[in-house]
Amino acid sequence: MGDAEPRRAVFDLEERTAAFGEAVLEFAKRVGRSPVNDPLIRQLVRSATSIGANYCEADDGVSKRDFRNKIGTCRKESKETKHWLRMIAAANPEFKPQSRALWQEAKELNLIFAKIFRSCGER
Repeated sequence: MGDAEPRRAVFDLEERTAAFGEAVLEFAKRVGRSPVNDPLIRQLVRSATSIGANYCEADDGVSKRDFRNKIGTCRKESKETKHWLRMIAAANPEFKPQSRALWQEAKELNLIFAKIFRSCGER
């Protein structure tokens, strides 16, 4: 990895979700404002940054149930983020490559959180 590239430990979910939120914020700043884009960007920013915030809450959960609920929210928010990225790409074809790269990371996060959620199922 070159010096200009961000360093990311794949196993560090707190850092990974924060870096993802930051990448979405930078992406959102580049998409032009319009009556179509404004609500899409607002929803994207909310769901993408919520992933990391909820993971931090899960990590500090007071019980297994609390942890599982917050992980479930991370799973839902990552899936919702994929939806908003798809809508932005549809509304702004010139941003499709950047949107697709972020969509892929949202998908990977969703798969990770789905696995964690299943592994700590209530018994």
